[in-house]
Amino acid sequence: MSKFARRRLIAVLALVAISFGAIAFANRSAIRSGFDQLIGNDYQGEGYSSVLVDIQPGDTGETIANSLVEMGVVKNFRAIYKLILDANPKFYPGTYKLKLHMSSEAALKALLDPNGSVTNRILIKEGLRANVILDKLAAETGIPRSEFSAAAKQRAAIGLPADAVSIEGYLFPATYTFSPKATAVDILKTMIGRMQQELDKFGVSAKDRHRVLTLASIVQKEARQEPDFYKVSRVFLNRIKTGMHLQSDATVSYGVDGNTVNTSAADRANNNGFNTYLHAGLPIGPISSPGAVAIDAALHPADGSWLFFCAVNLETGETVFSTTLAEHEKAVAQWRAWMKEHPGYE
Repeated sequence: MSKFARRRLIAVLALVAISFGAIAFANRSAIRSGFDQLIGNDYQGEGYSSVLVDIQPGDTGETIANSLVEMGVVKNFRAIYKLILDANPKFYPGTYKLKLHMSSEAALKALLDPNGSVTNRILIKEGLRANVILDKLAAETGIPRSEFSAAAKQRAAIGLPADAVSIEGYLFPATYTFSPKATAVDILKTMIGRMQQELDKFGVSAKDRHRVLTLASIVQKEARQEPDFYKVSRVFLNRIKTGMHLQSDATVSYGVDGNTVNTSAADRANNNGFNTYLHAGLPIGPISSPGAVAIDAALHPADGSWLFFCAVNLETGETVFSTTLAEHEKAVAQWRAWMKEHPGYE
């Protein structure tokens, strides 16, 4: 081969190499994806075991892809991230139950399943005591009751105000959705934070919160129908204003760890900070978890001169409000007659 022919051959080969290089560069993503699969950079199938994956508000596709790799759900960042970019899905915050060693496709499908989020949904009703709430939280989350008891004492960690006697009254009653990863401290902090939000909504200052919650908790336990909450609040405020003792059986029962509507002479003689027969004014702290209506009633009592109230029908909640002792005694006689006809009530 002549020198000239050899030069032409070299030039042609160089052009071919450049052409192939350009094609390869233009299709580098497809080649890399194929290479990744060729060398096993993606798991196959649905995986095994289980793992909980959290998606937080604001998490990007890149954040989620990295988390899946770090937790061992998928093998290769590029494979899962490419799927996310191609699908451009909308991720919803929550905790999702996935498996280890899933294919990227299976993992993404699981995260986009509208029923895939796993949570503990718990309803806390108004008027429950803290010990009852902690029992319910333990039963429905599977977290040991002892951990909730310990968490309740970690005042700073759960955000309990300095003037609170305990968590009593500070756990807002509502329906909560908790991640399976949530700890007892996380849960109590969330519920106390929710109560603070409610008080903020009503414009209650920090220095007034304990007083408002204490009155609201008594109203919550004493009033039997929501329209009466505002009248019951007025009765207690009228008593405080005139120097009368509240004489709330609900506070007395709380002070002796009782659960009945009525109290005994011994209960009313027990000298504790919740006995409003012995001590004037509000008790030392709340006696239950008040809801929004009870808080509103504590802040906005009805107009009236009542000093007494008596439930005359425990089935319907019918309550008579009175200004004079004579009027109240008539209502009490009506209640006693009803109780005589319904001996099963206490």
